[in-house]
Amino acid sequence: MTKIAVLIVAAGRGTRAGGEMPKQWQRLGTAPTALRVIDHAIAAFRPYADAIVVVHHADDLDLAQSLENVMLVAGGATRSVSVKAGLEALSGQGFDTVLIHDAARALIPAGVIEGVLTALETHKGAAPALMVTDALWHGASSQNAAETGNFVDGTRDRSGLYRAQTPQGFAFDAILTAHRAFQGEAADDVEVARAHGLAVAITEGSEENFKITHPGDFARAEGLLRQRAQDKPQEYTAMEIRPDIRLGNGYDVHRFGEGDHVWLCGVKVPHERSLQGHSDADVGMHALTDAIYGALARGDIGQHFPPSDPQWKGAESHIFLRHAIGLAREMGYEMMNCDVTLVCERPKVGPHAASMRAALADIMGVDVEKVSVKATTSERLGFTGREEGIASLATAALIKS
Repeated sequence: MTKIAVLIVAAGRGTRAGGEMPKQWQRLGTAPTALRVIDHAIAAFRPYADAIVVVHHADDLDLAQSLENVMLVAGGATRSVSVKAGLEALSGQGFDTVLIHDAARALIPAGVIEGVLTALETHKGAAPALMVTDALWHGASSQNAAETGNFVDGTRDRSGLYRAQTPQGFAFDAILTAHRAFQGEAADDVEVARAHGLAVAITEGSEENFKITHPGDFARAEGLLRQRAQDKPQEYTAMEIRPDIRLGNGYDVHRFGEGDHVWLCGVKVPHERSLQGHSDADVGMHALTDAIYGALARGDIGQHFPPSDPQWKGAESHIFLRHAIGLAREMGYEMMNCDVTLVCERPKVGPHAASMRAALADIMGVDVEKVSVKATTSERLGFTGREEGIASLATAALIKS
């Protein structure tokens, strides 16, 4: 049985597409649950792939780590270097076939993929393309200084010309050998293959398999998605609207020592003793910060702000919480809601709960209705019951923004 790998090339910057991040990480649609360009591309290949590799830009590691069930490989300065890195990562794993696809071709129809795979049953290389049907002109600047812009100065024969698409599929060992031998930069993997003497069969492409390149292409893609949802509502709409939700829990404890106040959830509360810790010992904010890190699978406060580092001695805990929620937003998540429970006999939290909710909401830049702060006692049992310290539990729910 043929073992198939899919290599998604997503290491480019895509600056012509506009936006605050590279096009492959932008969403198609404005809904909070809308999938990103790369999510659509990966989903299209899931039914065919034994493994999927995403080659990403080094600066996009946090974004890439949000992808599930893929192998991540850092790309290089050129497309050829990036593809070679992905192929090397797959080397020795017994793959017979590899499909190399541009992440920006997000809405590839299944028939295009299947056409390439069918051709690879009898060829070592195959790739989809569309025959050029438009007239071809050659343009040049006018020789008249009073005229600006380009002007037609000739035509070209379109016979035998094709518009190349991806995935470009190959026998795995053959294309790996070709990339290892290739020097310089190539337009695509077909060029690399042909430079090594591999014949590449042309299969049928699709106008739907266009490459998102300019800002207007997003609107075109969103229109195509709406059409697909109308044609196959159960199959396609379900993929479009499934939410990406992360849940994390946090727990923290601080003991009492000398002092005349405690910091709880960003509020200074008068008390006959203070909580002790490397920072300001805000036990509630620490638990919430760890809950966010947990939802993101990014460790805990100690990993991001080591207590062994003297610069964090006495630090205000809002620094930690702002970092955690900022990291969530960098990874494409927003706070759905959070819940903090303080466990203590004293001080009484109830009179300060509203201020605590407001403080946490302000630090995280969210609506106060998304923040819950409450308290309970331990019925005078354990260290909290003996008033030796305060414990806190927190839960944070994040959703893809």
